[in-house]
Amino acid sequence: MKKCYPTMLSLCCLVGMQGLGFEARAEEAEAPSKKVAYAESVPAPTLTNVRYGKHPRCVLDFWKADSDKPSPLVISIHGGGWNGGSKEQLEKFVNASELLDAGISVAAINYRLIKHSKDLEPPVKGPLSDAARAVQFLRSKAEEWNIDKSRIAATGGSAGACSSLWVAYHDDLADPDSDDPVARESSRLMCVAPSRVQSTLDPEQMKDWIPNSKYGAHAFGMVSFDQFLAERDRIMPWLNEYSPYSLLSDDDPETYIFYPIAPAKGKAERDPTHSAVFGVKLQERCKELGVPCELVYPGAPGVKHQSTTEFLISRLKGEGKK
Repeated sequence: MKKCYPTMLSLCCLVGMQGLGFEARAEEAEAPSKKVAYAESVPAPTLTNVRYGKHPRCVLDFWKADSDKPSPLVISIHGGGWNGGSKEQLEKFVNASELLDAGISVAAINYRLIKHSKDLEPPVKGPLSDAARAVQFLRSKAEEWNIDKSRIAATGGSAGACSSLWVAYHDDLADPDSDDPVARESSRLMCVAPSRVQSTLDPEQMKDWIPNSKYGAHAFGMVSFDQFLAERDRIMPWLNEYSPYSLLSDDDPETYIFYPIAPAKGKAERDPTHSAVFGVKLQERCKELGVPCELVYPGAPGVKHQSTTEFLISRLKGEGKK
């Protein structure tokens, strides 16, 4: 049973630098969000490049809603296959201005990429654990930044969406005995709203759902999908720990999933990595477990919220799952 939150829930030219007397490290040489800007529609952040972890990419921007009482919070996790991307992609996933106008604060995070996490087993542990750490860090700032700890949601696209699902479905990562006050905070979310998400990282499951699947090997330190399939049994403990579908249980938060293209069930997809079949299968499992789940794609039945932003405002300012 999960512990729920109580109220509701490269520089490539470094070679030879030591010979010049420098002790530079590759991760220090990479400035987060270099030469990247937010869309013109995104207001200026209240705080920029706030460090939430040890790695230089572990930074976030924060927009504080104008509110007399603690405000809900939406955390955006960028996509890019865990190989690239930046927090400045925020507007691809949610409308920050609409959230702020509704009294909801916003945060957008950067995180370690796979190339920064090759010392970890599996490498995907880097970006995923950073996403959870960001949630805990932001919760630790609740009093200072006027955040309602019980109304925190995550969103994102593609790999960032997978990260948001992983945080939402994972057991609470809070360590009440930690010397680190951030680590003592809950990692649980009130709701989650991924876009174009890969709901499983199990290669056999992906192949069964979407015949031309070819994604995910790099997340587990492998060079090809064929190798990924061949070594599935060996890495099953990793798949059980890092695949969102495997983690889903009946006490998990309400989920909203968006895809711009309808699914082609049982057929080869034009974009198998972002197939809406991932959403169909996740929604089916959510229904089995009694977890509220709204799936949106062109022609989808039972759509109540036309956009991720609309859903987040409705849930964070309304009732939602408790």
